[in-house]
Amino acid sequence: MDEIRLKALAKINLGLDVVGRQENGYHLVRMIMQTIHLFDSIQMQKTECPGIKLTTNMRFLPTDSHNLAYRAADLLMQEFHIKQGIRIDIKKCIPVCAGMAGGSTDAAAVLYGVNQMYGLKLSHKQLAERGLTLGADVPYCLMRGTALAEGIGEKLSRLSPVPRCPVVIAKPGISVSTKWVYENLNLTKHTVHPDIDQLLKDIGQRDLKKLAAHMGNILEDVTIQEYPVISKIKEHLTANGALGAMMSGSGPTVFALFEHRETARKAADALRASALARQIYVTTIFNV
Repeated sequence: MDEIRLKALAKINLGLDVVGRQENGYHLVRMIMQTIHLFDSIQMQKTECPGIKLTTNMRFLPTDSHNLAYRAADLLMQEFHIKQGIRIDIKKCIPVCAGMAGGSTDAAAVLYGVNQMYGLKLSHKQLAERGLTLGADVPYCLMRGTALAEGIGEKLSRLSPVPRCPVVIAKPGISVSTKWVYENLNLTKHTVHPDIDQLLKDIGQRDLKKLAAHMGNILEDVTIQEYPVISKIKEHLTANGALGAMMSGSGPTVFALFEHRETARKAADALRASALARQIYVTTIFNV
């Protein structure tokens, strides 16, 4: 196989709780992860010239070892002594620095692609182990679908699929550092935690309305305080028919779940008119 084309899917967090912190600084989480049909397009091609050549449609993104996709390719090529070169072209659509695992999902796709192109025959588990060295979200991005993530995000349990429904994605014109958000999260005995167990029940019952009503993200306490526009976007989407709206990951992207695509489309149009968000998409839940 000399060439492969892949879709690197974005994720949202239907529930995100932080339950503790390790001595090494990593936070312990309980998250419900869900892929959506919003993706970066990745084309990979073998080259005779050794080395990795990475290009992207976003000029401000790094194309060297500061890019997770580059590091993913380099990891496998070094380990398996691959002498040929590889060209990776990434057409990004997933908002950057947005709490949607854009970098992690690109890295996951490249791990999968190198494994396929060079016949390395690594299992999903073996790819996930290597992916974890790149980032906590990479193993999930290899898995996709609906999953409970625990530990630092690497302990994954597949869940029943969430009912397929329209999703509106809205990112305001700001970017948020995940590191900054976690550093400023102050957990006390008075902290209100999302009810992850209730969300698991809602998913098991395939009850979209209850799921939307019980969504929660503990990181909103930090990010919204610094960027109130996130709360305004949530309120706008809810007022225009969303079953529920929430910040994904550390933000600043907001997603909203809808029953009907026409309602979602009209809500997206109304949000565009409000100028609260810079990037707005209407997509769907993606299940494997």
